[in-house]
Amino acid sequence: MKNITNELIQEKLDSREALTILFVYTPLCGTCKLAGSMLEVIEASNPALMIHRININHAPNFAQTWKIKSVPCLLIFQKGLGVERIYAFQSISYLHAIMKPYIAVAELQTNRY
Repeated sequence: MKNITNELIQEKLDSREALTILFVYTPLCGTCKLAGSMLEVIEASNPALMIHRININHAPNFAQTWKIKSVPCLLIFQKGLGVERIYAFQSISYLHAIMKPYIAVAELQTNRY
């Protein structure tokens, strides 16, 4: 996963990229560490998939704008619009099932370039 700043994520959303996936966490959250590990497995098994992460402590305005209720949180944006919000990271297979359609979009996006 790649760290991203509040400014860079806003630029991605404003440019209406086909797919932007954002993991919202805090460094002292044990559940966030577990969720992050699960997402790293998904990202490693799908090379076209790029998951960004943002420390919510450094992006309070982002949290307020997108009404983040708790961490960990996974936000999925398509063309700058929030289409999916996940708070319960049940298992890798559960996350993979949710991410499967977005993996296809990421692969299409990667193959275009």
